[in-house]
Amino acid sequence: MSRQEAMSQYTSALKQGRKAYKEALLRGRYPYPQVLDEIISDSMVAGQTELGVMEIPISQIVGTKTAGRRSAFSADFLPLLDPDTEFAGKWVSLCEAHLGDEGIRDPIRCYEYFGRFYVQEGNKRVSVLRSYGAPTISAYVVRMVPVWTEDPAVAAYYDFMESFPKTKLYRARFTRAGSFVKLQKALGYEPEHVWTEDERRRFAAGCTYFQEPFLKLGGGELPITTADAMLVWLKVYSFDDLIALSPAELLKSVKAVWPDIKALSEPIAVRTDAPEARENNLLGRIFKPKQVGRLSVAFISDQMPEQSDWARAHDLGREYLETVLENRVETAVFYGVRPGEEAEAAMEEAIENGAQLIFAITPPLIGACRKAAAKHPEVRILNCSVSMPYAGVRTYYSRIYEAKYIAGAVAGALSRSGRIGYVASSPIFGVPASINAFALGAQLTNPRAEIVLRWSCVEEDAMDALAWEGVSLISNRDIPTPDRIREPWGLCRIENGKFHSLASPYWHWGNVYTNLVRSVLEGGWEALAAPEGQAVNYWWGMNSRAVDILLGDDLPAGVRQLAGILRKGIADGSIQPFPEASPEKILHMDTLLDCVHGRLPRYEELLPMARPLARLQGVYRDAIPPEKEDPIL
Repeated sequence: MSRQEAMSQYTSALKQGRKAYKEALLRGRYPYPQVLDEIISDSMVAGQTELGVMEIPISQIVGTKTAGRRSAFSADFLPLLDPDTEFAGKWVSLCEAHLGDEGIRDPIRCYEYFGRFYVQEGNKRVSVLRSYGAPTISAYVVRMVPVWTEDPAVAAYYDFMESFPKTKLYRARFTRAGSFVKLQKALGYEPEHVWTEDERRRFAAGCTYFQEPFLKLGGGELPITTADAMLVWLKVYSFDDLIALSPAELLKSVKAVWPDIKALSEPIAVRTDAPEARENNLLGRIFKPKQVGRLSVAFISDQMPEQSDWARAHDLGREYLETVLENRVETAVFYGVRPGEEAEAAMEEAIENGAQLIFAITPPLIGACRKAAAKHPEVRILNCSVSMPYAGVRTYYSRIYEAKYIAGAVAGALSRSGRIGYVASSPIFGVPASINAFALGAQLTNPRAEIVLRWSCVEEDAMDALAWEGVSLISNRDIPTPDRIREPWGLCRIENGKFHSLASPYWHWGNVYTNLVRSVLEGGWEALAAPEGQAVNYWWGMNSRAVDILLGDDLPAGVRQLAGILRKGIADGSIQPFPEASPEKILHMDTLLDCVHGRLPRYEELLPMARPLARLQGVYRDAIPPEKEDPIL
């Protein structure tokens, strides 16, 4: 390459650098490379580790070790100084070497902190290669280890440091702890698999290929890494797909999951109120969006109603939906389909048959929901679960803890000793809130109340175990539907060795489905959406008639009256079991009150049948390595 051609490259890079400098100033951003010595102090660093020479991604080089020469570069290391300066002359000489026979061989020296690189020696080498769009550069790396704190960013970085010996790649870096084991699963590797050199090269090439559409769609403006976004993509597609797709096909596939990629940087929006019927809504009467005449709705379950109370409750909700909306809705059912390919095929069949709205009624179907949503963005797809970080699939559940609060108040009023048993289902989202709400209700009517906690996911005979301990008043599983009352359901008293049900919360899925379908029929589906880039979770309670409590005929009149007062107060918002907590905090509650004698069981303590749900919805799910049959969350 001639000197003149190298000068031309400098002129082009200079133009880009000055443009980037001006744009940074206009947006109120720092226009130069960051300086590591100005960012950290000794108290922020736990130590240093010399990693040696390796290829590092140029896109992760963000600054310099010291302040010298920083004004010579824009924030992205393109030159800012005039062509007649000594700096420009050295830059041009390096440019000649880069494309000549000699090449730029000497590695730069840099410090790494939180996955970002700060150059100590070799700024101009970085600048030359950056001007040509080179993806990597050879570097001698010294890692600055941050002091451990509970901050999620620190936890994610420590997770990266633990995974780094397996990959030797800075491309495999995530902003959330636990992501690397999900990547291992997505690539078909065991959790402790150490990558070969070929596997490193293959992944790095795939990352570079994926990064182009990621940045084209605005990924550079999101507070996530390319690997974060690619992991979302890999939950729908395979790595082999990535290699095989053309650039246009890859761009289309990334667009299909883009809402979920954007949702990574946003909290899940929890919607606690069902929509008011449009005819009763003033704005609905003034602004009448286009309505749907008739809606085809499919219900998909991995369980059969004849074998599962959960599936039966949802199927009863489907029947209620058909009754209430009569000729405005038609439903189809796909029951007993296994998660994975079978569920995916069922969804494809439902869509081919004209389904415009799909309800998948169990969390294990989330993987099939995501794939269908990516392929068919025109179809509305919902999964009965909570805290799923996908904008393309809406989720729904009910605030059963509100009814548990009333059941607790009933228990406290009826308890002579104040010692009340509670059989919890599984340590999943919402269950700790139900336990605590029950305890608060019990202490409302009996300040001496103490809750003895057992788990049906740990011992199959938890109810009998409590009875054996002499506990005579026990909160057991809720009734699935008001038409299927079988003792011992709900709050039970043990008399003469027999269980007698006194009160039980129940889920009214019919009201949930009617509200959601009506929102589509009346043009209010978008009003139920979250702000752009957020996943949405409908978490409805008594005010939306999504949950209720059934009181036994044997309850004393005063206790029945108290339960009615609490029920009315919770429904109108004047009574709240957790008045100071946000819906998000209540949903993700993972500690128990002091009056509760027990704790959340560890994953290893769960019965085998209870473990899959804990992996999907457990309060500690991010700490559980995924298994091959699990969808990647």
